Amino acid sequence: MIQPKIVYDNQLKKYSLELKQLNKTLVNLSIARVVLFLGFAFAIYLFFTTWQIAVAIAVVGVLSFLGLLSKYTNIKANRDFKKALVQINKDEIKIASGDFYDRSEGLEFQNPKHDYSLDIDLFGRGSFFQFMNRTVINEGRQVLVDSLTSNSITNITQKQEAVKELKEQMQWRQEFCAIASLASPETSAKISIRWLKGYKLFLPKIMRWIPTVFRSVSVLLITLSSLGYVNFSVTIFWFVIGLIITGLYVKKVNNLATNTNTLKNTFKQYAMLLDKIEAKPFASQMLKAQQLKIKSDTKKASAIFKDLSKALAALDNRNNLFVIFFGNGFFLTDIKNSYRVESWIAQHKNKVSDWFDVISFFDAYNTLGNYAFNHPKFVFPEIKTQGAIISARELGHPLLDSAKRVDSDVLINNEQFFIVTGANMAGKSTFLRSISLHIVMANAGLPVCANSSQYRPVKLITSMRSSDSLADDSSYFFSELTRLKFIVDTIKQGPHFIILDEILKGTNSTDKAIGSRKFVEKLVASKATGIIATHDLSLCEITKSLTNVKNYYFDATINDDELQFDYTLKQGICQNMNASFLLKKMQIV
Repeated sequence: MIQPKIVYDNQLKKYSLELKQLNKTLVNLSIARVVLFLGFAFAIYLFFTTWQIAVAIAVVGVLSFLGLLSKYTNIKANRDFKKALVQINKDEIKIASGDFYDRSEGLEFQNPKHDYSLDIDLFGRGSFFQFMNRTVINEGRQVLVDSLTSNSITNITQKQEAVKELKEQMQWRQEFCAIASLASPETSAKISIRWLKGYKLFLPKIMRWIPTVFRSVSVLLITLSSLGYVNFSVTIFWFVIGLIITGLYVKKVNNLATNTNTLKNTFKQYAMLLDKIEAKPFASQMLKAQQLKIKSDTKKASAIFKDLSKALAALDNRNNLFVIFFGNGFFLTDIKNSYRVESWIAQHKNKVSDWFDVISFFDAYNTLGNYAFNHPKFVFPEIKTQGAIISARELGHPLLDSAKRVDSDVLINNEQFFIVTGANMAGKSTFLRSISLHIVMANAGLPVCANSSQYRPVKLITSMRSSDSLADDSSYFFSELTRLKFIVDTIKQGPHFIILDEILKGTNSTDKAIGSRKFVEKLVASKATGIIATHDLSLCEITKSLTNVKNYYFDATINDDELQFDYTLKQGICQNMNASFLLKKMQIV
């Protein structure tokens, strides 16, 4: 079995060595450029009186210097790529050690009105999202969040196949993430798409060939003027005409250049990512379907993106004084480059959204594949259409240390309800979250924290956290009731797995006992499946009248005046509570 930490250690050593060698090469190239410059400058000085030789030396010197500069730029880009790979592997080693609390918590994705996103530590400090998220692009992060919160039970097998395939492609995954991290786009894909679709063309179609004709005439006039066949004033007049034509569109060209300036990095980055996706032969149905979205009969999406990136770079050169005057006066450079950009927008603006979606999809599924790779002992649930909802051996919480984690064998049949009792800190809430994450992870196509699992897909809905709201003028109790009403209304739309933790906490014990019993009776009558954790032992009596309800508990014992837990799920009703003991132990009473 692959040991991820060993793999990451080896990757880190490999890329660190390559990075060191590239840095050394860059230093040598910098020194070589200085030596080259000084050498050619001295040679020009020696032959300064013989201008023909001096010019030849200068030309060779400039070409040599540009060659070294190009090589330096390429090696620097490779250096930055290796540096990103080094950081990726450092991060993996750091996260595996349990140090991940500085990463994004995803708090903005918590929603009290969602079926479960607030309750199960899916987001927040120390959450599942904070631990597993590796997305680089904002839109990719949203796709990942959607996969965890959509509560969709369709195409799970296809999702598993995609995750399994990417799990085995660690090198490709890391390179994809490294490329994505090199040039964080200044403008989000959503804003870019909105701007492209709403853009109004300002150059007439005749401008497709006018700059070409104008450039040809300019070259001819300059040549004839140099040879003395045409008065130089004619060439100057032609130059002024070019500036006038450019001036007619200067304001709109300025607006185009301003808007596209922030898009350059976005499109440069996405062109490289599309090229990465296009070049990889995928086997799973879902990955192939995504790849198909960026294929074209005429030209690759990556090449189309590169065309725009080049056009934007050319337009950006208009800030050069030489281009402003001579480029526009003789060659209508602004108009030519603007027309290239506008032609691209007119032809491809409606396809960009699909291409961005594909990149975001792979960014998200890279995270899922990475998670599967990092947990080789986890299993992909066997998807069933009949039988139990969850039948798992040694099921545990995926964020707990495997050396300390106590797992449970779980069998929850369809339309069966568990009542779980237990002492404080005995493991009830952790168990509820383990079951919840099993469902969420399985629905997303991820492997789950279990030795084996058979799973009949079901949607999840929970009520584990409630709070009062001064802004909404609602009490804690009313907030609970609102959530329970939400659950009742939701399960009418289809089967859900319901998880409840100590409901009706906002009322007195007698009222709570009666209300809890009636609510469980209603859920069972609705043929619901789920679990409720409670400290109210009287609720366990409901099993005498409802055969579909089963009692389970987590126990605690006191040995040598010390509280001990085994965190083991047992069938029956808990008899040992510990609140009084803890109050005394902590010298509160």
